[in-house]
Amino acid sequence: MEQKFYTSLEEYGKPIDMSVIAVPTSLVRETVVSSLKAKAKTVVIITAGFKEVDEAGALLEREIADLCHSAGARLMGPNSLGIINTHHKMNAAFACHMPPMGGISVISQSGALCSAILDWAASRKMGLATVLSMGNKADLNETHFLAALVDDEKTKVIAGYLESITSGDEFIRVAESVASVKPVVILKAGTTSAGSRAASSHTGALAGVDMAYGAAFKRAGIIRADTFESLLDIAAALAGQPLPQGDRVAVITNAGGPGTMAADAVERAGMRMAALNPKTAAGLRDKLPAAARVGNPIDVLEDADPERYALAVEAAQADPSVDATIIILTPQAMTESAETARAIAAVVRGKKPVLAAFMGGEDTLAGRRELVAAHLPDYPSPERAVAALKAMLDYARWRQRPRRVVARFPVNRRRAERIITRQIRTGKTYLGEVRAKDVLRAYDFIVPEGRLVSTAEEAVEAAAHLGYPLAMKIVSPDIIHKSDVGGVKLNLSTDQEVADTFELMMVRIARRAPEAFLEGVYLERMVTKGREVILGMTRDPQFGPMLMFGLGGIFVEVLKDVTFYLAPITSDEAMSMLMGTRSYKLLEGFRGEAGADLAVIAEALQRISQLVTDFPQIAELDINPFMVGGLGEESVVADARIQLTAGEGRE
Repeated sequence: MEQKFYTSLEEYGKPIDMSVIAVPTSLVRETVVSSLKAKAKTVVIITAGFKEVDEAGALLEREIADLCHSAGARLMGPNSLGIINTHHKMNAAFACHMPPMGGISVISQSGALCSAILDWAASRKMGLATVLSMGNKADLNETHFLAALVDDEKTKVIAGYLESITSGDEFIRVAESVASVKPVVILKAGTTSAGSRAASSHTGALAGVDMAYGAAFKRAGIIRADTFESLLDIAAALAGQPLPQGDRVAVITNAGGPGTMAADAVERAGMRMAALNPKTAAGLRDKLPAAARVGNPIDVLEDADPERYALAVEAAQADPSVDATIIILTPQAMTESAETARAIAAVVRGKKPVLAAFMGGEDTLAGRRELVAAHLPDYPSPERAVAALKAMLDYARWRQRPRRVVARFPVNRRRAERIITRQIRTGKTYLGEVRAKDVLRAYDFIVPEGRLVSTAEEAVEAAAHLGYPLAMKIVSPDIIHKSDVGGVKLNLSTDQEVADTFELMMVRIARRAPEAFLEGVYLERMVTKGREVILGMTRDPQFGPMLMFGLGGIFVEVLKDVTFYLAPITSDEAMSMLMGTRSYKLLEGFRGEAGADLAVIAEALQRISQLVTDFPQIAELDINPFMVGGLGEESVVADARIQLTAGEGRE
């Protein structure tokens, strides 16, 4: 069909809906102006050479964005691969492939990743819905596209690649709303550096970029992919299969080794190998060869034909004890991979997820293509199939979560406000142990009785009032890590020991921290019982207050066995923080040891959540250690510190 071409929009002379710009960088501005004069409501700039290059490019990018904004037009890019919509048969992208129609939509900050996904889809004949390359995000960003795709009935799954998020609060709000309707799988790159900010607390030191994004994704219900392969693995599973209703997995295989690999992977992922219903096992025993194994894994033997696989798949799906099925095929001399795939597809009922691992290369290629055509996700190994299924299960459980209800505790907020405001007015933003504990008392934390003293005589007098054993700690706004300079002494038990320790501590501090301003020492009744845990908060510039929990001692210092969650948190989320640590079993009680009062820890996390939500001036907070008693016993703040911001903080 003959098409007419124009040398300019002025020559065309009619209004346009969308302008796709792929001209040299020097011509982009005037092309945008021409597009806006032609009434374009969307401008897609494929051209590169803007803020990703230098400051001059950044200035030009901002100018173009302002032009579009003033004209009421939306800008995609620059440095974008473009946009593809298969269902509208629209290809406005700088890409080699036009994928078939499907249910996966892609948003990506990297054009190269879009190209790789398009090539992957083409090689597998995997259908996509929409591909959106955001480029530099001068205007439209991930939040806009998520909000648009949730209403797109052709999009079943949203897969994304992000290097940054434009607005953390808005992203979480929109992503949570979208994930409640359809799954969102994101691969987030650039998470290995915590930046150059110096952290004064354990929490701040442990909370890097990766932890912040992990906490944000967890809150929003986003499925986080760790690799490019897992991004595609999970998206394909969600696009083609229903969500599992439980964690009981049946494995069907024609080889013992891969079946064992799958069973190991299921257990490592925290799922269960299903115990087949006796009727299912009896039925399989009647119909399969005598040498076949009818436990779980179900071994249909090396010479399994398509009918044998179909029989086993039907049985597993019909079993009420099975929530999901993984089918493994390894190429043998008699294997018919394509015919087997078609036979499996013919009996899949679509009520429980079925994933396949057709292992090998050339000999299983035809079968893998048949699986894709039947919307059955296929993986090169059992482990990758299991990982995709686990992601589906986690998402299903998130969808079934109870409604979020954040408790509010009766506290003395005014008292905490006075302490914080007074400290900021002095120009000193560090609250040491004494004042930090005063703030925590206002939020109903139990703090041991103590006194601030400035002479050895005052120390002995205070000891007589407090009773032994005692802890003595230096108090100085200039000394954050007290033990590093000899500023902590525990288990003092006599008046002479108190006096001698005071004098020795003054000498040591004068030598090791001569510039430090000393307020005195703090004498406090020793906490002698309880499990040591650390509770904390650091305020991420993108997502706000992140709460931290971990066991104390070596678990936080060396193993870094901690979990993070965004405030405010619910009681269920607080308990999930505890269960998210590898050392959780130690808190429950182990080999006859009594467990810690888990409900008290969960409530303490919620109280910190309320405190840091009430006061955005709090930048970091540590309670380390928080001594947790057993059921019915007292749990006490043994040490604490708070770092404030000089301004009003982040709401």
